[in-house]
This record gives sequence, structure tokens and C-alpha cells, in this order.
Amino acid sequence: MALALVRALLGPSIYDRLLAVNMFGTKTVLLLSLIAFLYGRPDFLDLALAYALINFIGVLAVLEFIRQRTARNLARGENEGL
Repeated sequence: MALALVRALLGPSIYDRLLAVNMFGTKTVLLLSLIAFLYGRPDFLDLALAYALINFIGVLAVLEFIRQRTARNLARGENEGL
């Protein structure tokens, strides 16, 4: 998880950073699932599933935002160099 945070902070492009944030979310879901198994707390699995859905929808929302921003900039003739 520490390496994912480093990539999120230092990633050369927005896509590297987004992938690192997605990986951090996936590792968090795995950690919650492992804790649920080790402590016999099935309610943690509900939290893990909810976090996985929020992570997935959040990544899709950010990708859609980037796509629309890029299309808008191309229509204006600007180039940000993502």
C-alpha cells in the first residue's frame, strides 16, 4: 500500500496516479476481507463490498471527467499534454 501511495504522489501522468489510487482501494478491500476472516466478523465483508463499489464508481467518474476535459480542450485547440 505504501508503494501505491508513492506512485499516486509521484506518478508522471494522471493515469499512473489514478491506477495507483485504484490499486490502493483494491488493497484496502483485500485487507478488510482478511480482517473479516481472521476475526470472524462477516459485517466487515459488507464494508469491503461497499468500499469496492465506491472505489469502482469513483474511478469511472474520474476517467469520464478526464475524457470530457480532453475532448473539450481538443475542441478549443488547446493541448495540455496529459
